[in-house]
Amino acid sequence: MGPGDLSAVLAPLPSVHDPRLLVGRETFDDAGVYLLSDEIALVQTVDFFAPIVDDPYDFGQIAAANALSDVYAMGGQPLTALNIVAFPTAELPLSVLTDILRGGQDKVHEAEAHIVGGHSIIDTELKYGLSVTGRAHPSFLLTNAGAKPGDRLILTKPVGNGILATAAKRASSGDDLFASLMSDSILAQMIGGMKALNGTASRAALAVGSRCATDITGFGLLGHASHIARASNVTLRIHATAVPLLPGTREALAAGASPDGMRRNAAYLETMVEWRNADEAYRAILCDPQTSGGLLVAVPEPRVADYLSRVEGAAAIGEVLERENIAIMVD
Repeated sequence: MGPGDLSAVLAPLPSVHDPRLLVGRETFDDAGVYLLSDEIALVQTVDFFAPIVDDPYDFGQIAAANALSDVYAMGGQPLTALNIVAFPTAELPLSVLTDILRGGQDKVHEAEAHIVGGHSIIDTELKYGLSVTGRAHPSFLLTNAGAKPGDRLILTKPVGNGILATAAKRASSGDDLFASLMSDSILAQMIGGMKALNGTASRAALAVGSRCATDITGFGLLGHASHIARASNVTLRIHATAVPLLPGTREALAAGASPDGMRRNAAYLETMVEWRNADEAYRAILCDPQTSGGLLVAVPEPRVADYLSRVEGAAAIGEVLERENIAIMVD
């Protein structure tokens, strides 16, 4: 569901105030955080979706990495996870589900956490994901409300996997143009990026004194950046050409690979973004809904080089400014 529709759905619901609830739904953060003691906070999240790749094992790994990422985005360490499954038993063999669950379990184990159960239903469309519980120290959280003017914005994975996944589906359906664009190398980089955990990026953020991060998923880079701008009461300046792109992203977009979520995200952001020199392709790509994207981290200026040395592939893409009359400026 797009950010605009989600905001409309949640707006009429009353908020519940509890001093132990350190992070609730009000700031559209990546997970909820509940205080258990002076040294332990519980981090909770849930995420599931339909397949975006053909291989069941890869899909399980991607879905698990995507759900685990919300805990990392809060500065937490995953502890346990519950599987969430909707499966068309009349259309697919159960071995497909076994491979999906194996992929999810392997990724959870890679995160040094455990699958402790789950819930399954029969449905007409396959969906899979996880509910994840983690722990964090309440004094060392990463939230989207922690950005400070002067911080630099660091992105830890390239963007574009929503566009590329759309192109890959077109290629699988027999479209020769997209089949020619989606080489094995491009597919491997797209899938490999989505399977990669954000644990190193999260731990590095805490190590350099950052207190602000969010993971880039369905609302796109700018959608999630807008949540930082609002919750932190700052303006973000993003340099479009500094944003790393997955290989083939611009070509797939030019050929017509345009996810529906990209248009919803762009509509939601229309009044929040001041576009300067970014071309039309970047305007679309920065709204591209991601699956299991990287972290967007606000890093104190003196620690930027340290952070970049700790996280392979991370890139400085902008800075945090005092609040102006716009949430995000893109040049």
